[in-house]
Amino acid sequence: MEYAIEAQPSYSLLEVTLDPGEQIVAEAGAMTWMDPNVNVETSVRGGLLAGVKRSLLSGESFFQNTYTAHEKPATIGLGPGQPGDIRAYEMQGEELLLERGAYLASTTGVETNSDFQGLRGLFNEGLFVLKLSGNGLVFFNAYGDIEEIAVDGSYVIDNGHAVAWEPSLEYRLTRAGRVRSFLFSDQIIMEFSGRGKLWVQSRNPRSLADWVFPFRPTQSDSDSDSG
Repeated sequence: MEYAIEAQPSYSLLEVTLDPGEQIVAEAGAMTWMDPNVNVETSVRGGLLAGVKRSLLSGESFFQNTYTAHEKPATIGLGPGQPGDIRAYEMQGEELLLERGAYLASTTGVETNSDFQGLRGLFNEGLFVLKLSGNGLVFFNAYGDIEEIAVDGSYVIDNGHAVAWEPSLEYRLTRAGRVRSFLFSDQIIMEFSGRGKLWVQSRNPRSLADWVFPFRPTQSDSDSDSG
């Protein structure tokens, strides 16, 4: 299998070329185009319970599609729903933790399961993540650019910027500042500790939602009366 990540980092798209018989698994709806000799099978990988956990707890799709090249090499394009970067990570028997919605695709030797991280603070954010294990390639995406950070000791990021991290890193959730949090109810941060790799995104989808909120269409009292 060969792959290329095009149009980085703003509107990244993953192009995968499969040899006959090779497969790649992707989120439902991730396919943008493909050669006609690609066979597609939609299934609940890992069984019904695993599909429910992925969908409800980790923000991934209930069904996943498996693409197989038939008779000759074939190319398939895969893209995330939001604009941003895509990164590849090679699994060699270890595990990788992904935030909600970060998973894009993987080879068939990689297993995906929702994982309960336990109470990492006083708040209910970030408790459920997607845990990947096995052998093969994983492709994950983000909103904005992705920065890889080698943590050796401690590191602090806003919770909305977390994308992926190695399980050798411990973390806890806390508030950025008591006075500001009391007044504005914002800035939940993740305090990582240990040694391992951490991936963060340059944009926060929650901040985008807050920015868009004042411009949303609303129904005025006059509109309601006229109806």
